[in-house]
Amino acid sequence: MKRRDVLIHGVASTGALALQPLLSAAKDLRHSGSPPVFKHSVSRWCYGFLSIRELCEAAVDIGLESIELTGPAEWVVMKEYGLTSAMGWDTYPEGVTLDDFACNPTNHDGLLKYYTDLIPTAANAGVHNLIALSGQRQGRSSADNLEHTAKLMAKVLPIAADHDITISIEYLNSKVDHPDHQFDHMQWGVNLCDRLNSDHFKILYDIYHAQIMEGNVVATIRQYSDYISHYHTAGVPGRHHIDDTQELNYSFVMEAIRDTGYRGYIGQEFIPTGESNEDKIGQLRQAVEICSV
Repeated sequence: MKRRDVLIHGVASTGALALQPLLSAAKDLRHSGSPPVFKHSVSRWCYGFLSIRELCEAAVDIGLESIELTGPAEWVVMKEYGLTSAMGWDTYPEGVTLDDFACNPTNHDGLLKYYTDLIPTAANAGVHNLIALSGQRQGRSSADNLEHTAKLMAKVLPIAADHDITISIEYLNSKVDHPDHQFDHMQWGVNLCDRLNSDHFKILYDIYHAQIMEGNVVATIRQYSDYISHYHTAGVPGRHHIDDTQELNYSFVMEAIRDTGYRGYIGQEFIPTGESNEDKIGQLRQAVEICSV
């Protein structure tokens, strides 16, 4: 299942699960000696087979601080568990989708209202980052799409600044998961950030998508770290968990991120595999341990 499908149609809970055996068997995430460098998060849609409360319980047990790509209704529940959303969103306006977003000027009125409503709600909930997407090219040039996106965000960013919110536009691949997506190379996002020139507009650097499109991940992180507000992980190929069955060395990537001075959230956004929920939660635990440099 792709995130596009879940965000459009909603996350369906499979009902109550008997998590107690899993939780009692699991161990708390431990760091040797010094405090952890990064905060840790998981994307809600990847664990949609759990209810929000079940995922909160598992997240707290592992040592996560966030369940991201969640919205206001979920934030209320998450607060009970001491969790935040490192990257917030809400149901998109009618006609707007992950693949038909800011590049399309016909969406701008709806998206301006969307952010105008969501930004103060997020600030009141203690959520400091909200996601944005470019959407598809749809026959327009990259330059025109940058212009359209900049015009929308120029209206959104004063509201974000007033509430100390960062809008983070995500880098997605157009080869495998999101055909025709505009922001599929880092330079386009960097040019957009330069155009807007705001501390409240940054890039969500998805390592999985970037590896598919351009590779050169560590060098890109080192060069453009000042433009990046948040990181996502997943294994390549397949978008599964980040063990030694895939081509990226995430321990090395995390060391590179650490060395840039970044101290924010690392968001796990892989699709877990395995026959049991215990296996899938175990993969999340392992990913967090790998990313705890």
